[in-house]
Amino acid sequence: MSAGRPRVTQEKTLEAPKIHPPLTWIMTETTSLADSQSQQVSGYKKANACVCQLNSTMWLFPAQKFKYVLEEVHTCEGSLNNLQEELTFSSQRLPLIQDQFTKFTVRLEPYNYLHSQGLYTELSLHQLGQVLSQLQVDIDVVHSQLNNSETQKLSKEAEKLHKHVNKMQTIDTVNMKTVKEKLRYLKNKLETCKSIPKDFRGQDRHCLKGLITNISDPITAKVSPFGKSCVSGSWGKQAQKESDGQKNSYWVQPLLSSYIWGNTVRLYQTYEDLMASTNHRDFTFASSYSHPNAIEGPSAVLYGKALYYNCYRSADVCRYDLETNEVKRVTLPGTGVGFNNKFPYCYYDCQLNSDIDVEADETGLWALYATLGNHGNLVISRLVWDSEVKSLNVTQTWETRLFKKAVSNAFMVCGVMYATRYVNEYREEVFYAFDTATGKEDNSLAIPLEKVAKAVASLSYNPTNKQIYMYNDGYLLAYQVYF
Repeated sequence: MSAGRPRVTQEKTLEAPKIHPPLTWIMTETTSLADSQSQQVSGYKKANACVCQLNSTMWLFPAQKFKYVLEEVHTCEGSLNNLQEELTFSSQRLPLIQDQFTKFTVRLEPYNYLHSQGLYTELSLHQLGQVLSQLQVDIDVVHSQLNNSETQKLSKEAEKLHKHVNKMQTIDTVNMKTVKEKLRYLKNKLETCKSIPKDFRGQDRHCLKGLITNISDPITAKVSPFGKSCVSGSWGKQAQKESDGQKNSYWVQPLLSSYIWGNTVRLYQTYEDLMASTNHRDFTFASSYSHPNAIEGPSAVLYGKALYYNCYRSADVCRYDLETNEVKRVTLPGTGVGFNNKFPYCYYDCQLNSDIDVEADETGLWALYATLGNHGNLVISRLVWDSEVKSLNVTQTWETRLFKKAVSNAFMVCGVMYATRYVNEYREEVFYAFDTATGKEDNSLAIPLEKVAKAVASLSYNPTNKQIYMYNDGYLLAYQVYF
């Protein structure tokens, strides 16, 4: 039937069962198969039959409802398609976010270390917090779409990291920093009290004048006898004042393997021999460049009849005896001593494997290096050779606040460490001093140091003539120091 069909009345005659008494009105119930609805109507007895009126419109096809349901199905299909596209897109983004999260965790690791040591910058942490906030937003978007164990784990880890960064930003570390600085100062004072002889300032009058005031232009300039292509090494004059056999000798130590490692030192008996590159003698203190006794980095100094230097891939200082060919060593003190290019000297670029620098001055031998325990800042240790028991020892150690990678080189004069920094291709500048006798530092210096090439491999002072020797990209330069 059509939807517009008029309401009709149908008469339905039912034979009355003979076993029942006659009825005047009979209630009957009909059921619509279309929507499982029923209706109840009244009937009456007529000529031994039951007559009732039924509304047949309830059996009509529900076209309007069908149209509505069909539209809902189409809408649902569109929503499912959109959801499928979002899930596909999110599945593609999830590996990228996981990779970003991994990289972020790696970036946070050094801040965790610095935080545990009570040293970090608020600006860096603020920037890190902003990056983490954006990452959390991305993770939440993907988590709302996928909502699986992977995204739940990422979301929880990001929330944990954010809380950790916020804690690092808000915690009060001022008092802790003050205490640590005070402890460092007291420790340095203790080292000074037990190390420097009372009369050491009086042994050399120029040391009583205070810090150096000026450095001359180069008074010696010569290409390395191993050629200009040998860009890294060290050189100078024998540095022990009371030495007998090697008092006026000069030496050159080239790093011939990758400009990092070496196993020989060349000795000249006089300055004239050095300038003429004649009458020299080569000493080999290791059988190969990778031998444990080989030298690593431009770190050497000739002091008396022995060459002191950083031993191959270690935190040790070696002593090679030119007369006996014996090598003795000592391990430098400190937590996480930097070697093998961990804390080299740097400027706009770093001098490869210049982690441990051996120096000499009026007071003896020194090792300059950095440690993790001192946050990569320069550490100064005093070296002493015990000729009776034939052992090399570290007697005292001072910690500075100068970051080693912010320094292009350093040297010792009268128990004071001086540090240089890069200015341009033809100039360095002495800008910092740390006095081991007092534990005080001065970062207001500005003493120019001229050079002929860009990179400074090594820089060392000689107390016998108060000169500084520089190995400068294959050139040998010497300067006079003024107090």
